[in-house]
Amino acid sequence: MFLAPIALFVDCLVGDPQWITHPVILQGRLITYLENKLYRPTYSPLCLKILGAVVVFLTVGGVWITTWLAVSLTRRIHPLFGALVAIWLASTTIAQKGLAMAALPIAKALDENNIPLAQTLTGQIVGRDTRQLNGHELARATIETVAENTVDAITAPLFYALLGGAPLAMAYRAANTLDSMLGYKNERYLDFGFAAARFDDIVNYIPARLSGLLLPLAARFCGLNAKGSWEIMKRDAKKHPSPNSGILEAGFAGAMDITLGGKNVYGEVVSQRALLGDKQVSLLPEHILTAVQLMKVLAGLFVVLVIIFALSRWI
Repeated sequence: MFLAPIALFVDCLVGDPQWITHPVILQGRLITYLENKLYRPTYSPLCLKILGAVVVFLTVGGVWITTWLAVSLTRRIHPLFGALVAIWLASTTIAQKGLAMAALPIAKALDENNIPLAQTLTGQIVGRDTRQLNGHELARATIETVAENTVDAITAPLFYALLGGAPLAMAYRAANTLDSMLGYKNERYLDFGFAAARFDDIVNYIPARLSGLLLPLAARFCGLNAKGSWEIMKRDAKKHPSPNSGILEAGFAGAMDITLGGKNVYGEVVSQRALLGDKQVSLLPEHILTAVQLMKVLAGLFVVLVIIFALSRWI
């Protein structure tokens, strides 16, 4: 019943230990294997879309079944052992500590005016080309990543862990991994990755909107602009190309009285994103620290919501 909040606590405590292979790495290997077996550039667009859907079905279904078997079999050995396995597996779908640990060194590098290091660190967590970015653009990229991944790496896994335990949380993580690997709008993945991108939009739809509802309250707790967070979300979220990512990116911009969006470069492709927010200010390392704080408070509020829901079912 309280798997989700316990899993978040474990993630905050230990994060992702380097001495053990992370399940997401195994998911990635499965996706790569299926892609190599099924993708052929000579196939028609319709055929590629169907085969891409097959990859989604096999990956998400395979991960759910594998996780369910692991939890079920370990519970037969001992209920406590099974519970610990479920908690650990669910915790691997959450990355609050990892997200903070990725963002904070960028803030530190920018604070020390070490732009080359900040470019390298930012390039490790975003898909855009960071080699020519200045301090403002590096801070923007980091804040946008923190905002977007607050759903992908925290609230959505918690939501699915509440609904279906570790198996459903792991299945969600597989869907998210599929999108990160196949959901590109380029020649190779426009059709083959279509199902992965659309499925990720679907599974994030409710968690993103629940997170958006809680964001103004989180902004209030952080001493930020709660009213602005709500108003900018309502006005600007739909400007983002993603139906889900724009909610928190716009909300973070409104809460922090900043503007996000603008020109991004992916390889040789330039993407001009709509501006989210009203106030054009120079983004500083302090803004990254504020975004991380806002992310943590929102995660805490989401856990409170999960606990209340779990208690209501128990009572």
